[in-house]
Amino acid sequence: MESLGSLIADTSRMMRRSFDGRARSIGVTRPQWQVLVTLARHEGINQGGLAEQLDVEPITVCRMVDRLQDAGLVERRADAADRRSWRLHLTDRAHSLLEQLRPMAQAMMDDAMEGIEPDERIRLIAMLEQVRHNLSRKLTEQAAANG
Repeated sequence: MESLGSLIADTSRMMRRSFDGRARSIGVTRPQWQVLVTLARHEGINQGGLAEQLDVEPITVCRMVDRLQDAGLVERRADAADRRSWRLHLTDRAHSLLEQLRPMAQAMMDDAMEGIEPDERIRLIAMLEQVRHNLSRKLTEQAAANG
């Protein structure tokens, strides 16, 4: 029997690849949509916080934000509390792009969930949320223990 970790990792990879193909049709790469979706959830975050959310190095985020700013999708605004820091915000163009991506994401999820009854979907989501919560709690405890 396949391990749960392998199954989740394979499923995640396949979902990303499926969505990548759909998103490419409107000119968006996986790193770009990951940044845009994360910024939509955390509008006004700074680059360090965004790097932490994406689990990448700050210099990587800086380059990605530079490209998205050049494309007119992200803007940097001065942080009123820290003159050295910039807050990141989506532009109207980025919000429009996300609106185009949402039906693509829903279509991909519909494909992925084909053959799974609505009540089973709800249970699956609840179980995965519990797994995420458990792991998040353990990571927080480990970080606190390590100082």
